[in-house]
Amino acid sequence: MFRLVLLSLMVAGFSLATPSAAEVSAAETVNYRCKEWKAKHIHDKKAADTIEKTLKTLKCETQRHAHNGHDDLKYRCVEWKTLQLKTHDEAHKWEKWLKEYGFETQHKH
Repeated sequence: MFRLVLLSLMVAGFSLATPSAAEVSAAETVNYRCKEWKAKHIHDKKAADTIEKTLKTLKCETQRHAHNGHDDLKYRCVEWKTLQLKTHDEAHKWEKWLKEYGFETQHKH
């Protein structure tokens, strides 16, 4: 549950928008992609909702199928995308989360 709360807070704190010149100089970036479809087997509907929302916010393709008391959530992100983050710590948290979900990442300072 803690991870979901952290994830929700993290989703609210990043931007996929183009940053201003001042933000670029201080920003941390994490590039990511997931060329092949990955799948998660999730038994908690609220967790599945949060993860799906996060993946969509990250501009990933998603497919979700509920059956037998759980959700199968498939996702991919073929093209490289970039997260602009405010701190080095946030960038490392996102990089860790993305890697846990099978994404390739590049973290730039």
